[in-house]
Amino acid sequence: MSLLKAIETNPSFTPRESGPLPERLISGNPAFRTWAQDVARGESIHTGVWEATPGEMRSIKGETFEFCHILSGIVELTPEGGEPVIYKAGDSFVMKPGYVGVWKTIETVRKIHVTVT
Repeated sequence: MSLLKAIETNPSFTPRESGPLPERLISGNPAFRTWAQDVARGESIHTGVWEATPGEMRSIKGETFEFCHILSGIVELTPEGGEPVIYKAGDSFVMKPGYVGVWKTIETVRKIHVTVT
């Protein structure tokens, strides 16, 4: 097993399809596609590519740390009690454990993500 892993930004394998939990949906009908690409340290670290169509939902990280790098599209994140921030292709950000806010996909977004629980 190699300890070096490239992330495919346009994976050729079939993604897992899903959507937001009904209690977190604010508006729209966003659809998610996830291409899981690596798991490490048991099940505590996950890496892959995630895509979402336009819509708005509550984002609640709980104990999860998430790094995101936007490959395409536009999102607006509004932390609870904070101001909205726009992220687009080329931008990277982290949502730390305890983060609560609104995730609004303005234009279908695709991102690389690394989550640690």
